[in-house]
Amino acid sequence: MKGIIGRKVGMTQVFDETGAVIPVTVIEAGPCYVTQVKTTEADGYDAVQLGFESIEQRKLNLPQRGHLRQVDKNLRVLREFRVSDPGEYTVGDLVQADIFRNGERVDVVGTTKGRGFAGVIKRYGFHSQPETHGMTDRVRAPGSIGACTWPGRVWKGKKMPGHMGSTRKTAQNLLVVEADAERNLLLIRGGVPGPNGALVLVQEGRKQ
Repeated sequence: MKGIIGRKVGMTQVFDETGAVIPVTVIEAGPCYVTQVKTTEADGYDAVQLGFESIEQRKLNLPQRGHLRQVDKNLRVLREFRVSDPGEYTVGDLVQADIFRNGERVDVVGTTKGRGFAGVIKRYGFHSQPETHGMTDRVRAPGSIGACTWPGRVWKGKKMPGHMGSTRKTAQNLLVVEADAERNLLLIRGGVPGPNGALVLVQEGRKQ
């Protein structure tokens, strides 16, 4: 499975050959460097670790500097991608946006926007209570949450108010409209999780 690390830039629109408007999400994908190659014999599984975003060396601690010594790069973000043949990669290899082709399907992993503490209407789409017949401050309340004598408690997993967002999500089967290796950009059609500037992982689509 091939993949690359990037940052969500924002949304824009492009036009296809027929003049139709296509809404796309712009992702700054790479350049990434192979920082470690893991094999089944040595590590128990096959994977490739990529590094992204150069920073000043003083912002890395000694173990991080030692890990990146072979690459000779000071990289902020390190992520792993499972691969079927780790022998195709060598430490120091450059991975750019052109590993994906126009028209290819990808999965994008990111962290959703944090919404803070939210009620059941915003969090789960509950309907509000009727505003008539003496209803005052319970319009957006969830209503009854318990049962009768048995079980005499609230079931685990009950949909209740609480923290919303800021969770890891995968948007599957998104379309690569354009891959620009010169500018390190991927134009992807579909909703990409996270705010602008958020870190995302673009992987080969599992369901294509």
